Parts: sequence; structure tokens; C-alpha cells
Amino acid sequence: MCQTRCQRAKLRGVDLAVGDLVISCEAENHPLLGDAFIICDIAGEPLTAMSALDFDRPGELPIIAEPGKLPPGSGALLLNFIAERARDAGITALRYAGPYPTPALFAALARSFHATGSEAEFCADVLDRAMRLARDPVAVDFIPAPHTRVVFDRGFCEVRDGVERAVIDGLGYERRDPCRTLAGGRAEVYFGAPLYAHVATFEPNGQLREGPHPLPVFADPIVGTVFDAATKAALGELLEDYVPRPLAAIARRFVVTRELVYADLGARAAIRTPKGFALHGALWTHNRGDLMAFIMSLAGALHPIVTQTIIAELQPVLPA
Repeated sequence: MCQTRCQRAKLRGVDLAVGDLVISCEAENHPLLGDAFIICDIAGEPLTAMSALDFDRPGELPIIAEPGKLPPGSGALLLNFIAERARDAGITALRYAGPYPTPALFAALARSFHATGSEAEFCADVLDRAMRLARDPVAVDFIPAPHTRVVFDRGFCEVRDGVERAVIDGLGYERRDPCRTLAGGRAEVYFGAPLYAHVATFEPNGQLREGPHPLPVFADPIVGTVFDAATKAALGELLEDYVPRPLAAIARRFVVTRELVYADLGARAAIRTPKGFALHGALWTHNRGDLMAFIMSLAGALHPIVTQTIIAELQPVLPA
């Protein structure tokens, strides 16, 4: 059905292609968003919907109904496109007026905008907003500051003040990420000290100089070990200081009541699993000599995954 709409929109000149997305700019009624645009893939198949915007003069940030259904990297490309349009139209600031002001959204926005508030301020009412499906603006301004994307065979770089982010084989490397870091043009993986893997090196303009190199196989016997209840309880308490405060008690419960296991996750520190969560075994082998560093590395790895899981489970089930 969406394919027909996208094809019709193309014939009438009202579709918009952004990377691998095709946005049908004919507003339709959506149960969460109200007036919304349908987002399709390049074949015209429906993916999700976004709040209707004036792309010539975008006055607010979009709300995407189910961002997890977008192809990796395409949501960031859409946000950067909106930042470019807003900058070119002389729009000095945009706000988010949706129900999910999460740390992940703040991080995505920071790649194409400069925020006038902190992540904590942006996420302060995330639980309340999610429960009431809020549509009033969050009081943090985002000033358009788009990046330039430089594409290579297995990913791309985002260049703004030098290379600020790289995506290699679908995984992001960033300056402020303690696991997948990007410093001095080097994309590296750390699970504490020492260096776990050097993946690639980039020129200041984003061109690939070296790599990408294969990741090591982690074959330590700890792989498959399940965390005991006492360790999960201690970790759950510490996690309360890492997630947005409204989610603290829920995050602790998620960790305490679900399975937590060590695995070889490649360049990922943690992932969500059908039974709970998995942590890279190198978090133990690289930190076991320092108990505090070990516990903090676990909490640092888990908190974004736990936050994403909470928000995903809070989101309403929308009609197809």
C-alpha cells in the first residue's frame, strides 16, 4: 500500500529522497503523530512514519514513530538533511516536541546540531513524556550545525570539526565513546586498558588511510558465564547513577530480573538478548585487576542498552 503511495507521490513530484529513504510528503493521519509523512525504502516498501515537516523551512525536529525500523545510519542522515535545510533557511534553533527525549536521540542530534542544554536536561522527563505521549516541546534548543559525510567501502565518516565520527561495518566510533573511540583519526576498541583493537585510521578530511582491520576473536573461557544474583544486584544499584533519573528504578529491576551473560560481541560492549543482556567478556579480562574499574566498565557498557530497552518496552503498540 505504501509502495503505491510513494509511486504516486513521485509522479506528482512530492516525494523526497534522503539517502536510502523515500519520504512521501503527503500528510496522512497517524495514531501517534497526527499529521505524518510515510517513510519508505528505495523499493517503496513502508518502514515507519515521521511527523509532518516543512522541509523548506523546518521549524521543529521530527518525531519518528519507530526509528528502529530505519536502515542503520539513515536516521542520522535524515537529521543532518534537516539541519542543512534549517541552516540554509536561516532557522537558528529547533526543538523536539515528542514523547521520547532519550540519550540516544540526544547523541544523534548532537552530530548535526549544537544543543543549548545538557543530555540530562533533555532527558529529565523522559518517563513522564513517554507515558503521556507528550507533544509539547522540550526546553532545549538545537542549533543547526550539519556535518559532511565521507563514504568509503565499509562505512562512512562524519566531518565537522575534523573527523568527529566514523561508522565501520555498521558500528559507530566516536570521540567521547569509551569503548569504540575515535581520536587522532584512529578508530579503536577498548574494554578498559590496554587497547583491544585498532580498526582503521582516517585523514582529517575523512578519507580512509588504513584499514579497516579484522577484529580479534575473543575465546576466553569466561564466554557463556552467567552473572549471579549478587553481582547483578550490585550492578543494578550502580546503574541508577548512569541512566536518566526517572528510569533509575526501572533500570535496576531490568538488570536484576533478567539474564546477564558474557559473550564475544566483536566491537560491541553490550547487547540486548531475548533473555536479557550480554556483555563482552573482555570487560572482565581487561579490568579484573581493578574491581572499581571493572564494575564501572560494566555499568558504562550496560546503561545505553538498558535505557533503549526500557523506552522500547514503554512505546505503545500502534495499529499496522
